Amino acid sequence: MVHVFDLATRHLYLCVGVRDDMASFLPAVLRGGVDVVQLREKVLPASTQLEQARLMIPICRAFDVPFIVNDVPELAFEAGADGVHVGQDDVSVERCRALLGSTAIVGLSTHSAEEFDGALGQDATYFSAGPIVPTPTKVGRAGTGVEYATSSQARSARPVFVTGGVNASNVASLVSAGLRHFVVVRALTESSSPEREARDIRRALDEALSTVSVEPT
Repeated sequence: MVHVFDLATRHLYLCVGVRDDMASFLPAVLRGGVDVVQLREKVLPASTQLEQARLMIPICRAFDVPFIVNDVPELAFEAGADGVHVGQDDVSVERCRALLGSTAIVGLSTHSAEEFDGALGQDATYFSAGPIVPTPTKVGRAGTGVEYATSSQARSARPVFVTGGVNASNVASLVSAGLRHFVVVRALTESSSPEREARDIRRALDEALSTVSVEPT
């Protein structure tokens, strides 16, 4: 059963690969304020990802947080995930909808104004924009700059989650620039204190959102 979530009220989105310590890491960052989770694993086989997804889903359910799988709608379906996130070169949003249904979360990556133009006509729940700066998680991809992300959000009635180097030190300035939804990877996955780091990011984010009349959740 797919749960229905309003992504417009979600602001701190974690992308994480398969981890040996997921059973302790995931509750820690959820306690810290992460409110969307994606399993993004580009290397390990589907069987390993499925096993990890089945560990992660009950944890996310306990925190009322949506769980999304990267790239493969069939894996999302088999695991019972809340949705899937696809890139420009992955399966289509239409295919994801056909498999997962109209209430599932379907995210779509964009990296340029032209891609965003094309994305707006698709039945995605949300978009991502970036990376706003170069990042090791997007090897070989140049940074798009903040202006691309802010202009994308301004043009969309659906949430636009910003990717690329988001952390506790810069999230407030990104909110001031007009952004509202953020993907975090290394700031949490490489932290020695992930719960504390998540709390720091969430605190800075909520304080910044409160100054621009967006209700933090």
